[in-house]
Amino acid sequence: MGRMHSRGKGISRSALPYRRTPPSWVRITPEEVVDLIVKFAKKGLAPSQIGVALRDQHGVPKIRSVTGNKIIRILRSNGFAPDLPEDLYNLIKKAVGVRKHMERSRRDTDSKFRLILIESRIHRLARYYKLNGKLPPTWKYDSSTASALVA
Repeated sequence: MGRMHSRGKGISRSALPYRRTPPSWVRITPEEVVDLIVKFAKKGLAPSQIGVALRDQHGVPKIRSVTGNKIIRILRSNGFAPDLPEDLYNLIKKAVGVRKHMERSRRDTDSKFRLILIESRIHRLARYYKLNGKLPPTWKYDSSTASALVA
């Protein structure tokens, strides 16, 4: 399947390990991993940043294989779940940045076009999350209040 707003058709990606058990060289317990996830969440890290930090600093290859739960589920059970899904949050943040750039440079028509593409992705993702119950049915993206969502 091709990309949404570009010409690429690549399917290159990394493959997950077949075994779902943690490797034998992992010495950290599931309770320690949960404590680290909560500690990183208190610092304000996003779920993907928490996964990168655990991989790079503590040598945890796959959180789900060690704990049996994903990072988001662990955060939700401890009361640290984000209000918006992370990919939607990042798209809104990008749209706010492009809109701020547009206020400074009015004549930049390419960024105007890119902003339309970003906002169409936001609307599509919001529709998906409303159907799956991750967002309330009354949630609506509004460009005037988007900077408050990101701040």
